[in-house]
Amino acid sequence: MSRPAATFRLLGAAWVLVRADALIPREIDHVLPPSALFLARALRVFSGRAAREGRPGERLAHALEKLGPAAIKLGQVISTRADIFGRTFADDLGRLKDQLAPFPTETARKVVAATLDRPVESLFASFDEPIAAASLAQAHPAILTDGRKVAVKVLRPGIERRVAQDIETLSLAAEWIEAAVPLSRRLEPKALAATVSRALELELDLRLEAAGASELAEIMAEDGYMSAPKVVWAGVGKRTLTLDWAEGVALSDPAALDQPGLDRPALATNLMRAFLAQAMDHGVFHADLHEGNLFVAAPARVMAVDFGIIGRLDGVARRHLAEILWGFLQRDYHRVAKAHFDAGYVPAHHSIDLFAQALRAVGEPSVGKPAHEISMGRLLGQLFEITALFDMHLRPELVLLQKTMVTVEGVARTIDPRHDRWAAAEPIVRRWILRELSPTARAKAFAADAAQALKALARLAEPPPAVVVAPAPPKSWAWLWFALGVAASAAGFVLYSLWR
Repeated sequence: MSRPAATFRLLGAAWVLVRADALIPREIDHVLPPSALFLARALRVFSGRAAREGRPGERLAHALEKLGPAAIKLGQVISTRADIFGRTFADDLGRLKDQLAPFPTETARKVVAATLDRPVESLFASFDEPIAAASLAQAHPAILTDGRKVAVKVLRPGIERRVAQDIETLSLAAEWIEAAVPLSRRLEPKALAATVSRALELELDLRLEAAGASELAEIMAEDGYMSAPKVVWAGVGKRTLTLDWAEGVALSDPAALDQPGLDRPALATNLMRAFLAQAMDHGVFHADLHEGNLFVAAPARVMAVDFGIIGRLDGVARRHLAEILWGFLQRDYHRVAKAHFDAGYVPAHHSIDLFAQALRAVGEPSVGKPAHEISMGRLLGQLFEITALFDMHLRPELVLLQKTMVTVEGVARTIDPRHDRWAAAEPIVRRWILRELSPTARAKAFAADAAQALKALARLAEPPPAVVVAPAPPKSWAWLWFALGVAASAAGFVLYSLWR
């Protein structure tokens, strides 16, 4: 798509929001400053009939649905944060999770047959009407020829073109925002748009999703906080994915939390621990954990579906995450501050002590309080102000982690309004700290580093290549280098023991 076309689509998106009175809705007029109120009323002159009907969340949901996959993803994230945007507003956006308009079942059958290169009847004894429809795909219940019940995910026809258009429009919007609003540059709009765009592109190949589902199922089985349905590989192709039927009730169903015997506090805790265990212990996590992708059953079982977006963290990022969480758990704000500086999240010219003081101002008011007594809106506002004071920028490589943390906490609060995120996180973070930062772990790391050093020294002692005309060094030099390496390693280990 050309840049003029992207510009036209971006202006069209703004027009859709204005027509629905969803850009600056009338319901917030009472909190707007005079200049913003004037702009809002001027724009409202162009609003349509739909703007006079329904609640703001309903109007926004309909507008985002018209705008396509990227806009719908944004609405899904907002819908998980009732504590910030209000329960009614979040519930009205909830339909974007899995209640969009489906495409015909006959079309889905043709897609499946073409993708798998075999007749639908050769794999499925039955293939029924869709039970859920989202922005990129829809799910059909089916029965395999061996009698197993499965869910078949099928991409929407023409979705690749729609996503490509969204990506170009999103990139252009990021450029405009970064140029017009200097304050936004700390949030790295262009880098954020690139991250979101890449995630959307990967979701269009369901073979990758199948691989992610298989990998995460193995990871989830280690702790048991969450599970994933088994992949039916015979039913996997670029536009089709087949999984065993998910047990339980979708969390997006209002009846899900009213199941007999459901332990809501334990359910919320399992969700939080499942996410943290995936991210910290394995460096790979389900990055789209909204209610439409979670099935729950008594007493506290959680099963995840839709593995189109998977986040990954390298070892360095996992260590910084653990240090930050552990510091907050221990109320050691200097440790939290140091972790931010070590990771490069805060520019080095700032004071660690002042940053620790600022973190204490944010952290202390929430210590020991249940979720329903903490204003997430106010907390996020404080954090944004602090990031501005200390010149902190958005880290594109952490976008999926941060987005998923926000979503998971929001869902956990929905399950249990008294959910204590710190109490839920403590065992997972403690386990990581004891395993990775204990004296034993440090000694193992030191030994590994020493082994690498010895290998490097041994390579230095090897004779030069034959093409170089020079006499080979005496073999005694190799032994000398080796002896020096051993002595240096031994001295280092003694110093380490004394330090510990």
